Amino acid sequence: MKKFLISLLILGGIAGLAFGLGGFGGKKSEADAYLRVHIRADSNETEAQAVKYKVRDAVVEYLTPVVAACETKEEAIGRITANLGAVETVAKRVLAANGFSYGAKASIRREEFPTRVYDGVTLDAGVYDALIIELGSGAGDNWWCVVYPPLCFTSGNGNIVYKSKIAEIIRRFFQ
Repeated sequence: MKKFLISLLILGGIAGLAFGLGGFGGKKSEADAYLRVHIRADSNETEAQAVKYKVRDAVVEYLTPVVAACETKEEAIGRITANLGAVETVAKRVLAANGFSYGAKASIRREEFPTRVYDGVTLDAGVYDALIIELGSGAGDNWWCVVYPPLCFTSGNGNIVYKSKIAEIIRRFFQ
């Protein structure tokens, strides 16, 4: 019974927070809720696109524990910003190991993005905060995902796994 009452309080708090943030204090745009990640290939040549995915796997493996415990987008931005040099090093190592002499540059910035849809998840066009990783010239097609809230992380096989930060917080509470 006690857990049921606590669950109701948590759900009521979440609902109140949702109404408070979405309805009364001025509407925030969808873009304000997300921190995106874009890994931009050097070109659209087959080899440049293939190494982009190898960089993606290594960067996601590195970043997952860095941002896993973040409770806010601002916290995620802070932790990633503190690790930008390491993100660049990870990317450069993958590039060098695969015979590419160009480098990698990582930064967090606000950029305009078009509407993107992936496997049922749509992010509307707008200006988003994003971790941008440019491989070489960064002129090729990109791979994208959302770092915060962690809507997707990728495994080495390219599958996307959707996660809910709220469900994780509630699960931790009851453990």
